[in-house]
Amino acid sequence: MSEYQLFLQERDKMDVLLQKGYKITNVLENLSGAFVDFCKEEEKETLHIVTPEGRKYFAVMLIKQQKEGA
Repeated sequence: MSEYQLFLQERDKMDVLLQKGYKITNVLENLSGAFVDFCKEEEKETLHIVTPEGRKYFAVMLIKQQKEGA
């Protein structure tokens, strides 16, 4: 699978969670990617984001989320 296809899958997973009302609550980055926690009330989902484009995308979504909350 190409890196671009992998990014599209990561983006789609993030978009689905955000559309369901989940919020990004925690990010843990290491050499194997980023582990991004999405929470909604008592539910929690963690995605492992490995592509650079995916990391940029969740960063933009996090900034957008913070601006909406301010």
